[in-house]
Amino acid sequence: MAKKVKGSDRCVFCGRSQEEVDLLIQTENASICSDCANAAYEAAREVLHPMESTIRTNGRVTGEFNLKKPQEMYDFMSQYVIGQDAAKRVLAVAVYNHYKRIENQGADLLEKSNILMVGPTGTGKTLLARTIAKMLNVPFAIVDATILTEAGYVGEDVESILTRLLQDADYDVRKAERGIVFIDEIDKIARKSDNPSITRDVSGEGVQQALLKIIEGSIVNVPPQGGRKHPEQQMIAVNTDNILFICGGAFEGIERNIAQRLNTQIVGFEAQKKRANIDKDNMIQYVAPQDLRAFGLIPEIIGRLPVITHLNALDRDTLRAILTEPKNSLVKQYTELFKIDGIKLKIDEDVLEYIVDKAIEFKLGARGLRSICETIMMDAMFDAPTLNRKTFTVTLDYAKEKVENSALYIAQ
Repeated sequence: MAKKVKGSDRCVFCGRSQEEVDLLIQTENASICSDCANAAYEAAREVLHPMESTIRTNGRVTGEFNLKKPQEMYDFMSQYVIGQDAAKRVLAVAVYNHYKRIENQGADLLEKSNILMVGPTGTGKTLLARTIAKMLNVPFAIVDATILTEAGYVGEDVESILTRLLQDADYDVRKAERGIVFIDEIDKIARKSDNPSITRDVSGEGVQQALLKIIEGSIVNVPPQGGRKHPEQQMIAVNTDNILFICGGAFEGIERNIAQRLNTQIVGFEAQKKRANIDKDNMIQYVAPQDLRAFGLIPEIIGRLPVITHLNALDRDTLRAILTEPKNSLVKQYTELFKIDGIKLKIDEDVLEYIVDKAIEFKLGARGLRSICETIMMDAMFDAPTLNRKTFTVTLDYAKEKVENSALYIAQ
């Protein structure tokens, strides 16, 4: 091996001189050119972090982070979500404060405020979370809490939540650490009983315990492909301090806990007056942490979800507006589907009223609207492209025939 020359002006790897390369990095005993330095970096990364260098998913998030003021967030959400004004205001303020905290890292006094949304099925919990992530242009993951189990049992570990966020960020860890995770069906992991049991609650309280550190903020080793962890697997370290967790659940039956709490707290001469101010048809608006604890969430998880908001059940006017007003309304979607085939779709007004009536009857919220529309439109979407029709009109008689002859109607 040739003896190294002090102050050498040639790369010790490729032997090229300073005149032959873009940059020659010189030290006291040796020199390396920029090309060899880049090659060494790539080789080291493949050995030390193989998953980061080989896995790519073409994540959906492109462009820069886009933080807006609460009023602007509210207006953006209103383009896609009809009603739920209280929930949109709470969500806008909480998200704005969360990202203000990230942008001003010197503000040590600020703590993360995760969010819990309580409301019946089909009221827009998932849509609100997805819309806010779309507006901010941050990685977003939806996770169903019902598939999670305590570590060591059949199911998915809680770390799989972060795997999906990494995938949406195309395994850019820094980008994922500023993302939003929506944990749906959080009420399904409620504690099964207040009484101690000799068996483990592996898909209830056990999952809540496992979620504590992830939601609060810690460095978590995440399996990049998801699934179970094993000792020889390469892990990706993710810091959850700046990941916003939004949890949602229907909490079916929590109204009984709310009613019981309100009745026990109203005692004395003013009892009748206070009871008169309670809207018994919409008890969910009075939800409080103690109601969630009575339902089965452990106090530790409630403490890590300090921002609690509710979504009201959808009334007739709101359901009617959902059909036509949002940017991605159902009528606009079906109109576009037929337009692609060169067909102009017309839907009579009384058909829209009929769809709303059936959605209220089936008690499925906004999801019920989609199911009914699919039932009405299915045969038309099958036949119309083949028949080369220029227009197609949905009448009330046609809609009734399709719904009343469907399994959806017969099942009722």
